[in-house]
Amino acid sequence: MKINTLIVDDEKLARQRLINLVNDVPELELVGQCSTGKEAINTIEEIQPDIVFLDIQMKDMNGFDVLQKISVEKKPLIVFVTAYNEYALKAFDYFAFDYLLKPYKDDRFFKSVESIINYINNKNYSPFEDKINNLLKYVQTNNSPTLIHSEKLPVKLGNKVFFIKTNDIKYIRASGYYAEIYTAEKKHLLRESLSNLIESLDPTKFIRVHRSTIVNLNEIGELINSNYGEIDVKMSDKQLFRVSKSYKKLFLTKMGL
Repeated sequence: MKINTLIVDDEKLARQRLINLVNDVPELELVGQCSTGKEAINTIEEIQPDIVFLDIQMKDMNGFDVLQKISVEKKPLIVFVTAYNEYALKAFDYFAFDYLLKPYKDDRFFKSVESIINYINNKNYSPFEDKINNLLKYVQTNNSPTLIHSEKLPVKLGNKVFFIKTNDIKYIRASGYYAEIYTAEKKHLLRESLSNLIESLDPTKFIRVHRSTIVNLNEIGELINSNYGEIDVKMSDKQLFRVSKSYKKLFLTKMGL
């Protein structure tokens, strides 16, 4: 018997990697892939998969919102896929949920799948049902573990590691395989993707305005509208950044416009 598997992640490359890994497991049958939380809710309701690999932070909602809004009687087994650091993930450990911490190795994926296959083969669903319900209660009571964010970013330089206070970050720009982190004092280079960085930053303070740009909301000085409906963000140091179409709606909502 094949185990129906759904992949939910708003990053195309992340989805494709999971697709490749799922296809390498004979027991798994890929039944769908979703790039938004809304699409995930509809798909879970429609096809009722056995397993969902669920990204925590997506553009339209987070993974906990998805879990709260699905109403299927038999909830799927959830493997969270996230870039949050291990300290933030202690909340998941408490509920014995499994998760893949980006960037994860193939072996970690296969280990996760092996344990879930064992649960399914033993028809031991009830612990997962209980854990989902307990996690959702925890999220509602504690305003979600996604609010546990790094206050400092480690940056390695030679044989030293420096820690940048996130409050000191003005904006972050993608540069090849690196992220350029700008503070008032200097520019730091970090070998990390913006997708991973935005998940570790407080969403009440930072927002992604472009696939290559993250800005500190407190550093925004002006918004400039063009005749073509485009928006530029003017930072406190006069630096201009274009808000891309894919991030425009979320950005305007965040700014209360």
